[in-house]
Amino acid sequence: MSAKAVVPLAAFLLLAPAALANQPAPPPDEPVAVDKGEASFYGDRFHGKKTASGEVFDKNAPTAASKDLPLGTKAEVTNLENGKSTEVTINDRGPYVDGRIIDLSEGSAKKVGITEENGVAPVVVEARPSDQPTEELKRKVEQEAKEPGNGK
Repeated sequence: MSAKAVVPLAAFLLLAPAALANQPAPPPDEPVAVDKGEASFYGDRFHGKKTASGEVFDKNAPTAASKDLPLGTKAEVTNLENGKSTEVTINDRGPYVDGRIIDLSEGSAKKVGITEENGVAPVVVEARPSDQPTEELKRKVEQEAKEPGNGK
């Protein structure tokens, strides 16, 4: 490795812990909306069509459909089979198949290892009030955490 490559690497290794330490931690007693179940994905058939939020669906964007989480909610989806996670924004309603709790965009599904071959996977979906972009969403996600099904 050349000296030119070592200097930036050394700077990164020295500064990265400080940068990570500046990230605010969620409050320890923060309620978290958690749901476990099957995730599926949707893509081509809906690409370019309007979602429930009014946005145009982009199959590659980090978005998802949920029946319970409020539109605009930021959530983390973790595939329980492989531990892969991704963050999504809820911009649509669904899924409309019994037993499924979230429909991921095709791009988000790929990030957690759901493909056309396997189609669905067991996941956990977590939404924290502190991760939400507005006060209204923070309130709604907190309500969903306390009383599942009542936050939207």
